[in-house]
Amino acid sequence: MNYKIVEGAEKFRVEDVERLLKMTYWADKRPVETIVKSMQNSACFGVVAESGELIGFARVISDYATSYYLCDVVVDEKYRGVGLGKALVAHIASSPEFAELRGILITKDAHGLYAKFGFEVLNDRVMVKAAGGAMGDCCLKCMGN
Repeated sequence: MNYKIVEGAEKFRVEDVERLLKMTYWADKRPVETIVKSMQNSACFGVVAESGELIGFARVISDYATSYYLCDVVVDEKYRGVGLGKALVAHIASSPEFAELRGILITKDAHGLYAKFGFEVLNDRVMVKAAGGAMGDCCLKCMGN
C-alpha cells in the first residue's frame, strides 16, 4: 500500500479526523469543537493514502524539552493490520523533536504495539518510554511506582 506520513494540523480536515476518532472507544463521542481545539494545541500526524484519504492520525502534546504525551493514535478500520499504526508511531518516536524525550501514553489494549518503540508498562494502562532510551528504575520511582 502506498501512503505518506504528513505532519501539521493545518494539513488535515477536521471532518476526516472526526471520522477516525469515531472509530475509537476513547473519543467516539468527542465534540467537534474539542477536536478542533486539541488539534490546534498539539503536533498532529496523519497517514494519507495515495488517494489523498486520511487513514491514520495521532497527536503529540509536548513541552519539547523533557516529555511528550502520545494520544489519539488511530488507523481506519479498513486499513488495520498492515503496519500503518507501527509506521505512524515509529515516525513520531524517531522524530528529532521527540526521540530524546520521555514519552507517556495511555492504552488499554495496544501494549504490544508501543513496546516495540521502547514504551514499558507502568500499570494496566499507562506506558512510559525513558528519555533517550529504555526505562530504568529511576523512571519507575519518578512515576510513583
